[in-house]
Amino acid sequence: MKSLITLILIITISLPSIAQNKDVASETTTYYFIRHAEKDRSDKTNRDPELTKKGKKRADHWSVILQHVKFDAVYSTKYNRTIQTATPTAKKNGLEVTFYDPRTLYSDTFAEATKGQTVLVVGHSNTTPAFVNMVLQHKKYDDIDDKNNGNLYIVTISEGQITDTVLTINEVKH
Repeated sequence: MKSLITLILIITISLPSIAQNKDVASETTTYYFIRHAEKDRSDKTNRDPELTKKGKKRADHWSVILQHVKFDAVYSTKYNRTIQTATPTAKKNGLEVTFYDPRTLYSDTFAEATKGQTVLVVGHSNTTPAFVNMVLQHKKYDDIDDKNNGNLYIVTISEGQITDTVLTINEVKH
């Protein structure tokens, strides 16, 4: 009887700790990274151009491609082209676009703020692969070719494991 009471006491004390560790271990973070859609290149002096008509179609198309993903947050740099690319998907998810600094990218603050969430991050031809590489903790991806606005990088962090894939979706129909 004494050993049964001891066993019950040990189990009772251990359960909250086991449950807490299970919650931490099963928490999954998924990042979807895309580059902004096609920008207007007619004025070479304009450092913050809008999207072209084709770019606006691509931004809308991203929201269709990602329609079955329930995002918890949508991040963008503070440039017209990235905001315009992020907005259709943010609206479909009932979210506001949150801004991030492309010079900081994957910081401890960002990692903690997005832990356990599904997040869309819209960036640029150089910052998007750099951001992905920082999450992966090694350099895997090079800058995106300037003519390519269709890469979709998906990075998942679960139980201490990081997996990634990249898809290229360059055909925009509407």
